[in-house]
Amino acid sequence: MSGERWVAVGAVLAGVGVALGAFGAHGLADRLEAADQLENWHTAVRYQVWHGLALILLGVLSRGERVRAAGWAFLIGTLCFSGSLYALGLGVPSSAIWFVTPLGGLLLLVGWVLFTLRALRRSSPHRGADPHV
Repeated sequence: MSGERWVAVGAVLAGVGVALGAFGAHGLADRLEAADQLENWHTAVRYQVWHGLALILLGVLSRGERVRAAGWAFLIGTLCFSGSLYALGLGVPSSAIWFVTPLGGLLLLVGWVLFTLRALRRSSPHRGADPHV
C-alpha cells in the first residue's frame, strides 16, 4: 500500500475510534458499566486511535518506501486487539475470543519493532553508500 493509503487507513481507524468512544460513553455506558466492561472499551478506543495515528505517521514518513509489514501489523493488530475488547463489551463470551486479544497485542508490538527497524535503517550513515567501497 502506498504512503497515502496508509494515511487514509489510519485516518479512518482513528475517526472510527472516536465514534466508538462516543458511542461507548453515551450509548452503551450503562450496559458497559453493568457488565464491568467500560474500562475495556476505553482501552480499545485508546489503542485504536493511537494506532490510527501511528498508521498516519507511517504513511507520511514512508515517502514511497516499503513499510507494508509494519502497516499491516498495526492494522490487523488493532482490529484483533481493539475488536476483541469491543466484542467483550458487547457481550461476546471471553471463552469464544480469549486468544484474539493477545494475538492483536503481539501484532501491535511486531508493528512497532518493524517501524523501529525501518527508522533505524533510514537513519543509517551507510544508507545508499556503495557496499564495495
